[in-house]
Parts: sequence; C-alpha cells; structure tokens
Amino acid sequence: MNHATHPSGATDVVPSTHSVFGAPCWVSLTSRDTGATEAFYSAVLGWRWRSARLGDHFRVALVNGTPVAGIAAVASVWQMVVAWTPYFAVPSADDAVARVRERGGTAAVGPLSFPPGRAALLADRDGAIFGIWEGELLAGWEAWRRAAPTFVRLHTRDAFDAAIFYGEILEWASDRPGSCQVHYEGDEVVLRSRGDVVARIVSGALEAAPDPTIRPHWQVHFAVEDVAACVKAAQNNGGSVLRYDSGSLPYEAVLRDPDGAQFTVTSRLPR
Repeated sequence: MNHATHPSGATDVVPSTHSVFGAPCWVSLTSRDTGATEAFYSAVLGWRWRSARLGDHFRVALVNGTPVAGIAAVASVWQMVVAWTPYFAVPSADDAVARVRERGGTAAVGPLSFPPGRAALLADRDGAIFGIWEGELLAGWEAWRRAAPTFVRLHTRDAFDAAIFYGEILEWASDRPGSCQVHYEGDEVVLRSRGDVVARIVSGALEAAPDPTIRPHWQVHFAVEDVAACVKAAQNNGGSVLRYDSGSLPYEAVLRDPDGAQFTVTSRLPR
C-alpha cells in the first residue's frame, strides 16, 4: 500500500475490522530511505522494526511487540508524496470507493487485494488523502488502539461539510453494530469508537495554500510519555520542530522527519 505496508503486513493476523468500522485502523508512511526512517522513528518514538511479507521494501513498526504502523520505499509502492496517511476500517472496500466517487472524491488507487484484505487510497473533495481497509489486521483493533496513535485530525476547509462526506463514506452514526459516533464539541467534529476519541475534524485549511501543511490533510497524533524528549530526539536525528506547546497538559509538538513527513506527538494522559 502507499505510505507503507497495508494492515496485513505479517502472518499473525486476527479478525478486527469485522466488529469495528469507520474508525482509523492503521497508519502508514512512504520513505525515500527506509533505513534512515527506521532510525529516526526508533530514536523519537522508541519503535522496533520487522519485515513485512510484502517484501524487503516494506517494514512494520512495533510497540512492545504490537504492530502499530508501516513504512515502504517510495520506489516500490504507489508514487505518492512522503506523508503519514491514516486508513479506516470498512466492511466493503468496493462500496466505500463507490461512495467516494459519487460524492465528488477521488479514488487514486484500488481497491487492490492484499490477502487477507483489500485496500484503496482515496482523496476527499478538498484533496485530503486517506485510505480504507477491508479485512484483517496484524493485531486486534483494541490492541492497536492501546499502542498506536491517540487519534488522527483532519485539517480541512469546512469541518461540517467534511463530516458529512466522511460520515456517508464510512457509515458514521449508523444503526449498524460497531459504527462510530459523531459529536460537535466547540469548533471541532469529534469521532468516537467504543467511547474513545479516534478522530477530530477542524476547519480553517486553505485548498490553494502554497504551504502544503496548511492545505487540507490528515495529521497523525502519536501518544508519548515525554514530549520534550521526542522534540530533542527529533532535532538530534535530522528532524525539525514546527510547533511545540508545553504550557499546559496535554503537551504537544508538531514534528517533521528528515524526509519531510509531518506528525504530532501528544503527551499520554492517564486513562
């Protein structure tokens, strides 16, 4: 898959997306130099790595043995920019892609078969890139949630319009068991799955902004124990700090890896 391995990059898969859908289930990244990318994220986030069954150009990140993310060499996957991309669980990739096209979005690639599932890379009406996954995961959804991002946030032109688009694509707030709940809290749209906040949508992005970080995009937020340590490690390993908020909890920093991919680290709060 683009932006790294798809969610079934190894053999120890268990059913996951059958009981939860519409929620983020994986994050992935493309890289021009997977060795350098591994070293950077090992230093900043403490990740360990193993190969994926798609081949030597694909790698899976582990947190305490749980698969949490993937990377792949740009030359070996779909030719896309270097960026983090979230994938959302869906019951049917074909149905989700059809709904994207019907509502003015773009199906960039897929659906393609990656046994034991199927995937597609899509763009919403404002150009924000996201993926969908139908099938099984490396680890159960609950295990991934405990070890993986705190949430993903969509920076978009109009949060209300985007919530309608994604809600129709991913069947949010439906009567089907496993559906996500959508709420409006202040100026954000908040998505919850089984009570946990898994995504947020905020307005204010500009479609034609010269700076790609201001255009509509999904931002991946990783939960960490020590934001300051991540900031220092990023600076010491070829990355850069775009923003660092350390005034009050939760502490947060927006970082950029040496390849240009942007992500956020957020202090892990007691559950």
